[in-house]
Parts: sequence; structure tokens; C-alpha cells
Amino acid sequence: MNAKRTRGQRAGLSRERVLEAALALVGREGMGALTMRRLAAELDIEAMTIYHYVPNKDALLDGLVERVVALAAAARPEGADWRGTLLEYARSLRRTLLAHPAVVPLLATRPALTAGTMAAVEAVLATLHEGGFAPAQGLRMVYATIGLVVGQSAVVPAASGSEAPQGIDAAAHPLFAEALAAGGNGPEERFEFALTALVAGFAPAGTG
Repeated sequence: MNAKRTRGQRAGLSRERVLEAALALVGREGMGALTMRRLAAELDIEAMTIYHYVPNKDALLDGLVERVVALAAAARPEGADWRGTLLEYARSLRRTLLAHPAVVPLLATRPALTAGTMAAVEAVLATLHEGGFAPAQGLRMVYATIGLVVGQSAVVPAASGSEAPQGIDAAAHPLFAEALAAGGNGPEERFEFALTALVAGFAPAGTG
């Protein structure tokens, strides 16, 4: 076992590199292609070497969630207040998920409480705490924001072809037709509307 670990280290292998390779693999071929053996082949190592960095498939999937959360958290603006931090975190997470759509279902179904994920959330919670939010309230805000982002990211592929449905009967549905004619109903506009409305509703307990 030590010999295998040494070969991995000589090859410059790390947990981060393993997760990057897994993210690239599912991006090209979908989640169904992700197996320990296939990932090892991508990295040009023996399959058993993978287990030094991720002990099992569940840990690998949690690592993918951690990776996209960490990528989003890295965009935290310097010196921003709690609103700016939360808005930018949500936008960055959405950009990351749109770049890695295969991971969207994982983020919706796996808590992935890894050290890296918790560190990313802790950084956002720290800014919210400075803004007057108790930790429990801040965590609910983070969960609500992530839920919004995941939901909006999941519907983008189906909505990206055309902003407005075709064949609307304006006589039967005049308000719907007028709203669609006004524009501004694309995926990006819908996301920004929902996000700003969500964040505008947040206030420290006792101040609302």
C-alpha cells in the first residue's frame, strides 16, 4: 500500500487533482461514467491508488459537491457587506453549476458535510454574523440561497432555447401575452429577480 501511495505522490497526485479529474470526466460523459476504475484510468494510475485520496464512491461524490462549493466561495468579494457577499456567492455558485451541470443533482441531494464544504460555508456565515445575523439564522439564509441557485440552475437547459413559449393565444391569455411581449423573462433575468427578492427579504432577527 505504501508503494502505491509513493507512486501517486511522485506523479503529483492529490485529492484536489483527483476531484478535478472527476469533475472533468462527468462534464464530458455524465455522472454514469464516473467509476473508481475509470477515474484511475483518466489519471493514468492504478485503481487502488484512488482510495488513498477518496475512500469510496460516496466520498468521491461528496468531494465533487465540495469542489463546486469551494470554486463558488473563492469569488467572495473583498470588503463586501453581507448582502454583497451573499449575492456574489449565489451568482458565483450559479456560474459554477452552469459550467458543471452534471453536478446539479448532487448538490440537490447530498449534504456533503466535508471539511472543505464547511469551510466555504463558514466564510459566508462569518460575514453574515458581522452583519448582525445569529449563526442559526445565517445558516438558514445560506441554505435558502443555495436552494434557489440549484433550482434555477436545474431549469436552465430546458429554458435556454427560447425566452418565450410559442403559440400563446393573446385573446385568451392577454396578461400572459403582454408579460411575454415585454421581455426580460430569460433564465438570467428570472434568476436575478428571484435572487434579489430573496436577499431583500433577509433581516437580522428582531429588526424586521
